[in-house]
Amino acid sequence: MDFARYSDRHRTSLAHFLNKGKWDSAALEKNLRESVIEKVYQHSRETNQPVLCIIDDTIASKTRPSSQTVYPMEATSNHMSHLKGRMDYGHQAIGVMLACGELVLNYAILLYDKSQSKIDMVSSIANTLPAPPNIGYLLCDSWYTCDKVMDAFVRKGFYTISGLKTNRILYPCGIRTPLSEFASKLRKTDSGVHLVSVGKRKYWVYRYDGQINGTDGAAVILTYPENAFGKPKALRAFLCTNADLSVEYILNLYTKRWPVEVFFRTTKGKLALDKYQIRSATGIRRFWLLMSLTHFLCCVGSGVLRSFSEGYEYWQNLVLRNAVQYVYNCGKNGIPLAMLGIG
Repeated sequence: MDFARYSDRHRTSLAHFLNKGKWDSAALEKNLRESVIEKVYQHSRETNQPVLCIIDDTIASKTRPSSQTVYPMEATSNHMSHLKGRMDYGHQAIGVMLACGELVLNYAILLYDKSQSKIDMVSSIANTLPAPPNIGYLLCDSWYTCDKVMDAFVRKGFYTISGLKTNRILYPCGIRTPLSEFASKLRKTDSGVHLVSVGKRKYWVYRYDGQINGTDGAAVILTYPENAFGKPKALRAFLCTNADLSVEYILNLYTKRWPVEVFFRTTKGKLALDKYQIRSATGIRRFWLLMSLTHFLCCVGSGVLRSFSEGYEYWQNLVLRNAVQYVYNCGKNGIPLAMLGIG
């Protein structure tokens, strides 16, 4: 989405198009979401694999405006950046991906402007999804692990597999115990403690089935890397609301959350997620919508399923090839370059 390179319009015209242009962005968003659902759900029917709804957020960092700035960017504020380990100023984007097997598409990218909580925003997204053809799973980190989100998704046929904060309360043998305290008493020789492989790594795991504050009948998986058993800072916990799944399946399915991180990284690197200079919240939302459309076209727009990076390269080469062919045809037909605005 390099407007300066591929558009013959001045940047002020493009800003007007995004901020005040008379085009129906709501209709585009509706059609794009329906197309994403159609592609992912059809792939689920064909492969009998689950539909994954993957949710995470990121920060599009911006420079804090001076007190003399007349028109600062709208909807900017301070957000906690876990990547930087400090507060970061800018826009917070909530990314929602739908995936099945190797097919991963961006369903929505939402601007968090603090007029509504992130929990409410994510719960509202659940209400827009139809029930998956087979089974569905919501994959998210511990920030979104709460009753409201899990209830909203389970009503649509999605179980939750998520990170879990280590200060959550468990009830082993009916005794109220913080998760971290319970984990500190585990030993490798205890029944239920064993090694599992997740990708190319191994982890010591313990499975707790039972009550957790706000959720009954969930599976909680406590994990330590193979060489860090018992180290408090190495403890990671996960929750799954489908207690019929095995530990290995739960942990391996949770790793499928990674594509949302790839989406953030590639959109920042190639689609200017953190480089735009649009002041209005409306313009930013519209820009993100076009960015989401670009991601969709790169992945499936050619009729061949590709990763975003492969699709991006395909369309770049196609645009370049068409431009070269056009100039060649003009030269062949004796059309001066001056008539093309070149030279």
